[in-house]
Amino acid sequence: MGHQVSPLSTTTFLYEQRDQVATITLNRPERLNALTFEIYRELTDTFYALRDEKDVRAVVITGAGRAFCSGGDVNDIIAQLFKRDMEGLLEFTRMTCDLIRAIRALPKPVIASLNGTVAGAGACIALASDIRIASDDAKIAFLFVKVGLSGADMGAAYLLPRVIGLAKATELLYTGDFVSAQEAKALGLYNQVVSKEELAQVTSEFAERLAGGPSFALAKTKEMLNRELDMDLDTALECEAQAQAICSQHPDFREAYTAFVEKRKPNFK
Repeated sequence: MGHQVSPLSTTTFLYEQRDQVATITLNRPERLNALTFEIYRELTDTFYALRDEKDVRAVVITGAGRAFCSGGDVNDIIAQLFKRDMEGLLEFTRMTCDLIRAIRALPKPVIASLNGTVAGAGACIALASDIRIASDDAKIAFLFVKVGLSGADMGAAYLLPRVIGLAKATELLYTGDFVSAQEAKALGLYNQVVSKEELAQVTSEFAERLAGGPSFALAKTKEMLNRELDMDLDTALECEAQAQAICSQHPDFREAYTAFVEKRKPNFK
């Protein structure tokens, strides 16, 4: 397959597609990849648009330089917010939440490849991703309370307790302190921690593995993980029964069976 030109063109970050994996690279290294209003909007639009990109079966988001993302830009966003009334502030906070909605709603695996410091809104983007693979210097902080804001930001108070448990999530959101990549892995917040040199390769291999998998079944799995976050067991079991019956009708199920019988690797379309 090799490198492909995608109809998705972006101006506020880098976008490339290779072998059914789309890679978004935040590209303001001199500002530690801080977000602007424009980057927020374009990221959100891109995640929504990726739903219809048939050639993309997995998505990676990463950063250039020594940070993954340091959150909202102090000059471009924070300073500007003081000029806004309540309505204007709510317009902004809803826009930030819409990015999280777009990441969670995308029926494809999203891997956050954390190449360095992960802070504020950057931590929320990482948290909303499906998998987090981090370099060993990728410390993370939900630092909102440090600047007098609620630790509940961009879905953090919903997602973080479900990822690492209520007690530790409360501590991280109350203190806003950085935790090391090693501690984040021990908490279950990071799936893998590797050396800086290995990060791109490990991320790429994992993304390609998911891209080569049964995309319909992965989409259904992500959908059920989202839906079942607040279901009772009985409802969840019925939903899983229906989801599995649906997947049983998909050609990928027969292909996996045929490949097993023929002692070969399945070729998921």
